This record gives sequence, C-alpha cells and structure tokens, in this order.
Amino acid sequence: MPQFLKYVLATIVGLLVFSFIGFLLLIGIGAALSSSDSKTVVSSKSVLKLDLNEPIEERNRNNPFGDVNPVGSAGDATGLIELKQALKDAKQDDNIEGIYLQTESPMAGWASLEEIRNALIDFKQSKKFVYAYAEGMNEKGYYLASVADKIYLNPAGDLEWNGLNAEMTFFKGTLDKLGVKPEIFRVGEYKSAIEPFARENMSEPNRIQVSSFLNSVNNHMLIRVAQSRNLQVNTLKDMADKLTIQTAEDALKAKLITNIGYQDEVETLIRKQLDLDEKKKINYVTLGKYEDSEKTTDDESGSGSNRIAVIVASGDIQSGKSGDESIGSETIVEELRKARLDDKVKAIVLRVNSGGGSALASDIMYREVELAKKVKPVIGSMSDYAASGGYYMLMGCNKIVAQPNTITGSIGVFGIMFNAETFLKDKLGITHDRVKTNENADYPSVTHEMTPFQKQMLQRSTERIYSQFTSKAAAGRKIPVDSIRAIAGGRVWTGVQGKAIGLVDQLGGLDDAIKLAAQSAKLKEGDYKLKYQPRKKEFFEQLMNSFNDSEEAKIQEQLGELSPYVKYLKKIKTFEGIQMRLPFEVDIR
Repeated sequence: MPQFLKYVLATIVGLLVFSFIGFLLLIGIGAALSSSDSKTVVSSKSVLKLDLNEPIEERNRNNPFGDVNPVGSAGDATGLIELKQALKDAKQDDNIEGIYLQTESPMAGWASLEEIRNALIDFKQSKKFVYAYAEGMNEKGYYLASVADKIYLNPAGDLEWNGLNAEMTFFKGTLDKLGVKPEIFRVGEYKSAIEPFARENMSEPNRIQVSSFLNSVNNHMLIRVAQSRNLQVNTLKDMADKLTIQTAEDALKAKLITNIGYQDEVETLIRKQLDLDEKKKINYVTLGKYEDSEKTTDDESGSGSNRIAVIVASGDIQSGKSGDESIGSETIVEELRKARLDDKVKAIVLRVNSGGGSALASDIMYREVELAKKVKPVIGSMSDYAASGGYYMLMGCNKIVAQPNTITGSIGVFGIMFNAETFLKDKLGITHDRVKTNENADYPSVTHEMTPFQKQMLQRSTERIYSQFTSKAAAGRKIPVDSIRAIAGGRVWTGVQGKAIGLVDQLGGLDDAIKLAAQSAKLKEGDYKLKYQPRKKEFFEQLMNSFNDSEEAKIQEQLGELSPYVKYLKKIKTFEGIQMRLPFEVDIR
C-alpha cells in the first residue's frame, strides 16, 4: 500500500508539473507572437472590410486566444478610437481603394455610431467608394449604412424601420414573491434607477423623461438619414408609423437602399471598381489586420514634443482599480495626476462613457479634475453615456463636448437597502438574533427592518450628497444653484438638450474635444501628440482577463436571452453606499 500511494503521488505531482510547464510554454509562445515586429503589408487595390457587428467599445479589447480558450471568453470588442484612426489612415492610403461595410446589427450606443458615421463621411471626401451589404439591418445598422454610395440588401432580407424603443425591466414582482423588501432613499422625482425594485412599470415622470430623450435621439437620426438619402424627415416618420418597410423591395422602392442583391453581386461591383478580372480574388484587409499595419503606436499618435493626454474612462463607476467594463477612481485619479504633473502634457481630455455608479468614487475623481484644471486645460468628452456619476466626473472641466445623441444629465442620487428578513426566514428557515452595545450598532442591516430613525438618517445622507452634487455642478458650469436644480432632479437629457440648458458647451465627438483642448493650450495642429491612457494591457494581463471573463461567457452561453437578467441582478452587489446612476439598463433599439 505505501508503494502504491507513492506511485499515485508521483503521478499527481508529474501531471501538475507538466501542466505548469505547458502553461508557461503557452504564455511564452503567445508573448513571442504578440511581440513580433511583423506588420501587415497592404498591397495595391486593397479594400478595407469593416464588419461592425461585434461589440464596439471605447478601445480595443482583444482576447489573446479567441475561440481556442477552453473555458470560454467574453470575446473581442472593436475599439472606437482605433476604428476612427484606421478610417483616417485609409483615407490617405493610396493602397486602399474603398470600404466594404457590413452593419447588420452593431452593438454600440448611438453616440458611438455617430462618431463612426462621421468618420465614414470624412473618408468619402477622398472620393473612394463605400459599399454596404447586409442580409438584414436594424435601425442602428442602417444608420451607418445610410452614408454608403451603394447599399445592397439581400433579396430575402429585411430592413427594420419602425422607430426606436426604450425598454426597462422591473423586478418588484420577483422581490415580492421572494419576500425581499427594498428600502428606497432618493432625491429627484426623475431619479428612476430605483424603479425596477419598487414598481412594476414606469412612473409618469420617468415616462416623460424617457419619451423626451428617446424622441430627441430618434429625430436626430431621422434628420441625418434624410440628408444622406435625399429624403424628407416626415416621409421617414410616416414609413415607421405605417410599417411600410417589410421587404427588400419595399426598402428599394422607398429609396432607403440602392440595390437588392446577393454578396457575390456586391463583389462583382467591387471587382469592376478595382478593374479586376472576375476570377481574381479581392484583396480584403480586415480592420484588425489594417491596424497591425499602422505606423503609430497603440498609445500615442501625432507628432511634436507636446502632448495632449486623452484619459479614457468607460463603465460603471466604483472605487479601486478600473476593469474592462468599470471605471475605478484609483486608476483615473492616478492618470489625471500623472497628466497634471507631466510638463510635456499641455492639456487633458477626459473621455467618459458611463451611466454612473458610486457617489464617493465620482467625487474623488471630480476633485482630481479640479486640481488638474488649475494647471492646464481639461476638456470633457461624452460618449454614449455621461450621466449621473458620469456627469459628476466631467462637470468640473473647463469645457464639455457631447454628441447630439449622447445621454447625459441625471443629476440626482439614490440609496437602496434590501430587507431580506422574510425571505431568509420563510424561504430558507434562517433567523437572526443580536446583542449590541448601542441603539444603532446594527445599522444598516439586510437581516431586519430598519427603524424610522435609521431610515431618516439614510434619507438625510442622500439629500446631503444631492446638495453637494448640485452645488458643485453649479460652480463647475457657472450656473446658479436654483437653475441647476430646476434641470436636475435626476432628469436625463440628450446632448442637444443638454447644450440648450447649459449642461454641455459644444456638440461634437472626441476629435472635436481634442481640437478644443489644443486650442485652449494654444497648440497648433501637428505640434502635439495624443497620449491615450490608461495604457493597453500587455499580453499576460489579457491572458489572465480572458480566463476571468469565462464566467460571463458561460452565463451568456447557458442562459441565452435570459443572461441579461442574471447580469442585471449581479450588478446589485455593487450598490454600496449612495449611488449616482442612470435609470437602470435603459435599452434603446
């Protein structure tokens, strides 16, 4: 028996050592590949192929092993910043003859789509072609495709043209069945982030605000599409109301598309444009390959000894370090401080894509913005969302730039506690008892009902933070406090609405914010480099993240359409302290 155990133990140790060595070899191979100096060579008569149907985020997110990760992966994401840079380079690249665009259903917010669409329009100034093909398109996909010279839709495909819809999910019924009672503390009648836990439908103030910003986003889209396709806005509205567009033939008759055809017919057109024989293969260059061919580094672009620091903050706001989908106050403060103290950095652009989060973390970052703007210009740039805590981060900037369809505002706060006493007792048979030294030593708690006095204290804390929010917003925007409170109350606005009421200074994208930063610092074009921060993760960090992301991937794979509800509930765990958040998970589509 001892001999047998010795062999078993030796076998286990051998397997562990082999696995560890194999893992190190895998890392070494990957690191060698990732550090390779080889670049994609773009030959003449190439076509940039843009498949924009995967997630689009502020910066690239690459999984080192893609689909070969045995434990699953959250996958890649197209970086908005990198995509726009590629389009700028392709415009000047003599080897790129045009763009083949695929945009069935882009996974991006409307402000991101606006930036991409504007970049495509700018590309067309080169007189190079932009051809789009789709088997089917929703409104987001069509918004991008509408700028193309030729828009092909598959004969059996359809084009969704029925207007925009914003849907919220409510969990009150679920909480009632479980015996969980939410205790709500908020300031602002429009601060509706708590409604999913306290109601079964939208409150009237929330319905009013959602209708307002939804129609603002829709109207902007209709105006831009009408301009691109030489149509009337009222005609586009009428088609959506009457569901006129049901088939590819309907879309062609309405002049929303230029052609009905299959992919091979689009490629025949491209070959003709390139003067290629029908048997000759089209030299497509994907976005990823084209990025590999670029002369600029991932984190710096431009020329000159001066720098403009572009600090990118995307995701839910929390304390600590930033993640792929979160803004960590520690990380952003560190980047702001480095930019403030770096004499080469002449201006800062703070790019925010966030619906909010922790009030404390938001205030910590706001403080660092205030310190930075005493030394050099700080320009705020809003992406899809810069609301609630996201707006708090930016309201101290010298100037704020937003897209017309950015979602912003939501100046309001809330706190939420869940009383799970009934659930624990009746559903699980768990009870609690306690001994305490002081009357409120058990405050706050999820295991029993809070006293009226304790609830009053939480409400006071919420009101105090709201007062701080509005006072600092008034100081940052140079608007009287009463005027700020008149447009606050947790109400959400679009960028175009925000500019009209003083929350935003200028309409535009990240490029416009960078130009404004350069002007503010008295820098001429070509006299500065852009320095993007935080730096991109190295190979090993990406590798570790790809394994950490496996949980999200498994939820998606196993639950399918139910996965958003699980992810939604998981977010509740981050509701620590007073929160500054948008109406929870408003899905505009």
